[in-house]
Amino acid sequence: MSQPASAQRILPDLQSALLCEDVRQEANGKFIVIGVLTVIPVPQLPLTASGLKLFTRWTRGVGEFVESTKLVAPDETTVLAETKVKFGVQDPAQCCNNLSVFNQVEFKQPGVYFVEVLVDDVLKLRFPVPVVVVQQQQQPGQAPAQTPESEGAAPAAE
Repeated sequence: MSQPASAQRILPDLQSALLCEDVRQEANGKFIVIGVLTVIPVPQLPLTASGLKLFTRWTRGVGEFVESTKLVAPDETTVLAETKVKFGVQDPAQCCNNLSVFNQVEFKQPGVYFVEVLVDDVLKLRFPVPVVVVQQQQQPGQAPAQTPESEGAAPAAE
């Protein structure tokens, strides 16, 4: 015997996932995503990031779910940060927005890190986020700073 359509559980689709600096919500309910990150430029390593945000939007699902997000190191196995968010969608025409915060993430080395987004332990998306050390811009009239790391080093690619 089949279940009524209203009782059927449908795994949602991930419509978007944006790694960013901040997310705010206006009084009318609309979200403002600030500082979308495709690369994380840092002045030096190691460095601890205090609050990277991941804004996700789910659609076309029905039921109660658990979203898991992970920030994975360049070795592709070490999980630096992980969050879990419970959410529900009552109708396939509805959307659900989630915000995950990766607090106190220590980046020890440059390289390509990965963000993974899962729903009920099913991987929906995995995308790269390079962490690169960038040299600070020199102010006009200021002598360049000499550090042991910069002596004999090749210039950083932009």
